[in-house]
Amino acid sequence: MRYAPLTQAIQGETVDAWDIHFKATALKEQDPSVIVLSIGDPDFDTPAPIVESAVKSLRGGDTHYVDIEGRDHLRNKIAADHQGRCGQQVTKDNVILLAGAQNALFATSMCILEAGDEVLVLQPNYVTYEACIQLTGAKLVPVSMDVDHDFCLDENALLQAITDKTKAIYFATPSNPSGVMLTKSELQFIADLAIKHDLWVMSDEVYSHTIFEGEHVSIAGLDNMAERTVTLNSLSKSHAMTGWRAGWAIGPTELICHLSNLSLCMLYGLPGFVQEAAYTALTDPNALAEAEQMRVTYQRRRDRLLSCFNQQPLLTCVPPKASMFLLVNVSQTGLDGQAFAEMLFEQQKIGVLPATAFGECAANYIRISYVVDDKQLDDACARIEAFMAQFTQVSNE
Repeated sequence: MRYAPLTQAIQGETVDAWDIHFKATALKEQDPSVIVLSIGDPDFDTPAPIVESAVKSLRGGDTHYVDIEGRDHLRNKIAADHQGRCGQQVTKDNVILLAGAQNALFATSMCILEAGDEVLVLQPNYVTYEACIQLTGAKLVPVSMDVDHDFCLDENALLQAITDKTKAIYFATPSNPSGVMLTKSELQFIADLAIKHDLWVMSDEVYSHTIFEGEHVSIAGLDNMAERTVTLNSLSKSHAMTGWRAGWAIGPTELICHLSNLSLCMLYGLPGFVQEAAYTALTDPNALAEAEQMRVTYQRRRDRLLSCFNQQPLLTCVPPKASMFLLVNVSQTGLDGQAFAEMLFEQQKIGVLPATAFGECAANYIRISYVVDDKQLDDACARIEAFMAQFTQVSNE
């Protein structure tokens, strides 16, 4: 049988990069000693008040169709929080609930891109950006961050990448996989380009609630950016709700109408009990306190890993200011990220993600997700030290 061309757009290297993760998770079912550091799925349970809210909603019969854009009280809360954080004047009419930030990314791309467009994507970038862009017929144009200066914005590279076909600029801040946050001056440079060339901006801010130091700035709050910016967010990482698929997009009201029409034939609204759980996540003091404790725990784990890698002269990393990920440069071992990850898994039963999937500029990196408890993290550090001994010995000979 014949398949549609879109099947080619949703496969390739960015999918293959997950092979080690799948091998690690499969082996862990048979061997508990396997340590999986390859996926950003929090090891915490969803806070109890959030779960109880959903259960209460279900028992109350909240199992019917809902408004496609989402319930007013939740959209109002999301709008108020966003406005309070970045200053952009928004109402519920600027907000639509979707099945996670991933669904919001896909839907947004379908509504603003078309065949022949070019989309500038700051790399390293999350792996699914490529497929979401290519499915529309648009072309992803990678713009590498400055790897020699802790993945800061390469302004000249971004400027030079713009053509008469450029339609949008996509990025995540804080970044997955690097944990780097774009500064206000960097965002202002992007904003000035977007205004000058009449471009859309897609700002993925899923990790904006998991910040360790520094200030998160949302580009939507900068002057004259509200009409051309789509801000994506979710509760997946901040509240350990990856399986709930509670995310949203914030943008101009006309775009929200288009997204609503798309959701009508794709999702038909986020389930009501999920929306009630999401509202609890954003308002309940105990749920918010647990989310903050998760953030503190991630920061402690980050510091533990940084201490581990600082003792390895052949490994270097950019200290993440946010998120739950750490990028480690392994090139001084003589291996690229793919080969290093494969060897580490084979010899030490640790699953990490080769960062090649996030862009060519990250080919010499691996991404480590610190989503395991302290005991496993200490064990992982000990195994990495043992693994690195073979490279240190070779370098000394």
